[in-house]
Amino acid sequence: MQQYETMYILRPDLGEELTDQAIGKYQNFLKEQGAENVETQHRGKRRLAYEIGKHREGVYIQMNYEAPGTAIAGLERSMRLSDEVIRYLTTKPEPIAVEEEVAVEA
Repeated sequence: MQQYETMYILRPDLGEELTDQAIGKYQNFLKEQGAENVETQHRGKRRLAYEIGKHREGVYIQMNYEAPGTAIAGLERSMRLSDEVIRYLTTKPEPIAVEEEVAVEA
């Protein structure tokens, strides 16, 4: 399994309850697909750099997890078809090189 990070932006008009439901929905989806160590960080409502679908603000959510590569396609498809998600991006963080770790500790 690989390490992944997914950042997505929810509509600002959802309200707290619907935002929590959306976060739970994507966490459960990943767990059903075999993901482990799912960590979610609610980054809060922030102003967008540019207008997306008539929205000037969005609720930022970051998820870090380990999952098989096949889980990513399903997650992104679910987000693409959802009305509550404005934007999403999944990345695979690069591991820190041993030389860089030594330099940081010194």
